[in-house]
Amino acid sequence: MNNITSEMTTAVLTGTGHSIPPYAVSNEELVTSFNQYVTTYNKEHQEAIRRGEKEALPESSVEFIVKASGIHNRYFLDKTGILDPTRMCPHIPFRTPEEPSIQAEVAVKAAQEAIRIAGKTPGEFDMVISACSTTQRNYPAISIEVQKILGIAGAAFDMNVACSSATFAVQLAVDSIRGGHAKAVLVVNPEVMGGNLNFRDRESHFIFGEACTAMVIERKVNLTAPSPHAFLIQGTRLLTDFSNNIRNEFGCLTPTYPKDIAQKSQFFTQNGKKVFKEVTPLAASLIQNHLEAHHLTPKDIKRFWLHQANLHMNTLIIRKLLEREGTSEEAPIVLDRFANTGACGSVLAFHFHHTDFKPGELGLLSSFGAGYSVGSVILEKV
Repeated sequence: MNNITSEMTTAVLTGTGHSIPPYAVSNEELVTSFNQYVTTYNKEHQEAIRRGEKEALPESSVEFIVKASGIHNRYFLDKTGILDPTRMCPHIPFRTPEEPSIQAEVAVKAAQEAIRIAGKTPGEFDMVISACSTTQRNYPAISIEVQKILGIAGAAFDMNVACSSATFAVQLAVDSIRGGHAKAVLVVNPEVMGGNLNFRDRESHFIFGEACTAMVIERKVNLTAPSPHAFLIQGTRLLTDFSNNIRNEFGCLTPTYPKDIAQKSQFFTQNGKKVFKEVTPLAASLIQNHLEAHHLTPKDIKRFWLHQANLHMNTLIIRKLLEREGTSEEAPIVLDRFANTGACGSVLAFHFHHTDFKPGELGLLSSFGAGYSVGSVILEKV
């Protein structure tokens, strides 16, 4: 393969963007709302609880949340509905088909930043991928709506591999460039999590926050000047292994279920202890094997931008890889501010922690979650 052909089929990440909803919700606010709900519930059902027909609900606490996850804060499109103990669900006004959808709106904001940072214009793209764990509707695809709003030609499609969606989309973008199907790909991850988070569940009411990230992936030959944001995509690796331990049942059959089951189906559920026990070694092993395939070791990697779901999980993965405790420079954490933002997590970590890289230095982007699914992307500063 000659040099020009090689450069034309080599993919480079040249820009990232993000958008964050306007309303911060602290642990303290969540706990106050949740405990008010618990007090009311236990009072209303005190006779059934006394007879052993129902169990009293336990209260939550800031200490419990921080110890379990490392999360202190998160952002949502609405907080009044979430913090109302009689509602505990965000107020998101319905939009008509003539209006931009919520997911397209947040995606466009993140995309515009990524496009600006990459030094491009919408007319230079020929593919849009919307990759996230939440879906506002089945069709038309959110990606096609984003494509229309931005004025991008070519093809667009949505995909969902839960929290691993962003890294899986990177591989699809890279493959499209290498296969000659695209010259520049826009990937957006519009995670609107509030609607399927059960704020009445002590084990999960604090886990998620909302955000959107975006990535520009293009042919290397397009690069005309050095940029602090440009990284060669050295390689990608994906892995899935079926598990029911993280699940969301909501879908086209939900209206056919009994009312109580249909109500529960909209919410995220997980067996947290099993997820921690099974996903942690799965992710560490995938990353280790991916590096070995490229004749690298974890010590060759300057920074790991990991999925931002649980502080303890990330700490253990880095410990397994480096055989010692990692530092905040080696594995930056953003979940303390944003909570678990689904597919956005690792991209947010990259977005805020990559401009200090020098040419030739290596980093690794990785996400993991429901499926189970794990994705790994090796990046080299150019």
